[in-house]
Amino acid sequence: MAGARARALRALLARCSTKCHRRASPPCPSSSTAAASFSSLSRAVTFTSTPASRSQRLLPAQRAAATAAHVRAQTRFLASEAARRGVGGRGETADEEEEKAQEWAVEWEDSEDDGYEPEIGDGGDGGGVALRGVEWGQRALVAAEEVLADHFGDDVALFAFKVSPKGYVYMRLDKLTNVYGCPDIEEIENFNRLYKQKLDEIIERGEISLDLALEVSSPGAERLLKVPEDLDRFKDMAMRVQYLAEGDNDLMSKQNLLKDGIFLLQSVDIQSEHCVWKLADVKENRAEAGKGRPLNRKQRDWRLQTSFTAVKKVTLYLDSN
Repeated sequence: MAGARARALRALLARCSTKCHRRASPPCPSSSTAAASFSSLSRAVTFTSTPASRSQRLLPAQRAAATAAHVRAQTRFLASEAARRGVGGRGETADEEEEKAQEWAVEWEDSEDDGYEPEIGDGGDGGGVALRGVEWGQRALVAAEEVLADHFGDDVALFAFKVSPKGYVYMRLDKLTNVYGCPDIEEIENFNRLYKQKLDEIIERGEISLDLALEVSSPGAERLLKVPEDLDRFKDMAMRVQYLAEGDNDLMSKQNLLKDGIFLLQSVDIQSEHCVWKLADVKENRAEAGKGRPLNRKQRDWRLQTSFTAVKKVTLYLDSN
C-alpha cells in the first residue's frame, strides 16, 4: 500500500515538459494548450509530452490532496525570426529543421544541468532575476512582468527569471496563495500562452531578433527561502535549515561549525535579527528516540536560536513522514 502511494505521488510530481520547434507536421495529440506554438509561427508544432528525468521529493501521504498543485509543470517552445519574416522565412528543408530541433534539445538539457550550488538571487532555485549581461534579457523580463500585472493581479508573482546568451528563458511562477507556492497547471498554461503572444509582438517589431526557447514552471521543492522575508509565510511547514552553530571559531573550522536540521519556526524577531526553531515532528528527528517512537520530551522542549546571518540555507522539507 505504501509503495502504491509512493508511486502515485512520484507520478504527480514528475515534471511534465513539451517542446516546440519549426517543423511542417501536425501537432501531437497528447500536447496540451500550454505547448501551443507562437501565433505567427504557422509552422511551429509541439513534441510529444515526456516526463523529465529529474523529480521532486515525495510529499507526506496526508498531503496527497495538495500535490496536484505542486506538480512542476513546464512548457518549452522555440520562437523564431520566421515570426518577422513570414512562413518559410529561412527556406530550411524539413531535414535541416529536424537537425536544428535536435541540436536545440541537446543544448537545452545541457544548459539545465549547470552543476552549481544554488544561491539566493541566481534566477533558479534561489529565485530573483539573472540577466547575465544578455542585451535582450531586460525586454523579455519587462514583457513577463506586464503579462503578470495585466492578467494575474497579486495572486501570482515572478519567483525566478533567467536568460542565457544562447537564447534560453527560464521562468518560475510563485502562487502567493498556495501553501507550497505552486500555481496549478492551468495557470501556468494560461501564462505561457499570453507570454508567447507578447513575445510574438516583440519579435514582429524587431525588438528581439533571435530564436528563444522558453521554460515556464513552478518554484519546486528545492526553492531557497529568504531569511527573514520568507520565514513567516512558510512557518507552518517543516524546513531543512543549514546554519552556523555557536562555538569558538579559533578552535573549530567553519566546516565543523556548519550544522543541519529539520525544524519548525517558532518565532522571528526582526529588531534583534534572530529566529527561534524547534524540532519538526518528522521521521529523521524521531529516529533519535527509537524506531516507531514519537519525539521525547527533551526533543519537544529543545530550542535553537540563530541570528539571521548564521542561517546559511533554508528549503522546504517535503519528504514523507
